[in-house]
Amino acid sequence: MESKGKIIVLEGIDGSGKSAQYRKLCARLQSEGVNFRSVEYPRYSEETSSLIRMYLAGQFGENPNDVNPYASSIFYAVDRYASFMTDWKDYYRGGGLMLLDRYTTSNAVHQGAKLPEGEQPAFFDWLYDLEYGKLGLPEPDLVIYLEVDLETSMARTRHRQEKTGKARDIHERDRAYLLRCIETGERAALHYGWRRVALKKDGEIRALDEKHEEIFSAVRAVL
Repeated sequence: MESKGKIIVLEGIDGSGKSAQYRKLCARLQSEGVNFRSVEYPRYSEETSSLIRMYLAGQFGENPNDVNPYASSIFYAVDRYASFMTDWKDYYRGGGLMLLDRYTTSNAVHQGAKLPEGEQPAFFDWLYDLEYGKLGLPEPDLVIYLEVDLETSMARTRHRQEKTGKARDIHERDRAYLLRCIETGERAALHYGWRRVALKKDGEIRALDEKHEEIFSAVRAVL
């Protein structure tokens, strides 16, 4: 029987603090001597992300809804499939630990947000069947979803833009779409059973280290 490793995914929309928590988790695992490999999706520097880059740049339409969620989900799925097949399939099947910044889970949040609430459960099921069933990508053992509210997301995204000088993509600059992503993310987390990490405690935004300890505790439990 073929062995397999473990997959841990950090998920959250822009401004959720996901990237900071991902870096902190990588550093923590390294400091504790845990062997793992990490991948950040989408892989913008790879040829397999060309359709993603065209989509986010607005070449298929300036509004996210100009591309239906099933088509745009396939753009991202192809990049993940190529990554798995050429980069980490053997490592994972040999029992390796993979730490992923975004995965199939991002399609659920960002593409599912284009659909009415009543159509989302069917889309969630279609998506997992596409990537894990039809394409044969491995399912994650743990998905950690970082919650965020709209104002925090928008403020952090603006700050990042000012700091880096990088223009916001069609997702990041659409306020109504970001709100739908937040609402859809909550539904996806319930639908799939993701581990949710709250943005606030007693009305105040939680400290980076406090959330990290919660995340690391969840990760340790599946190792």
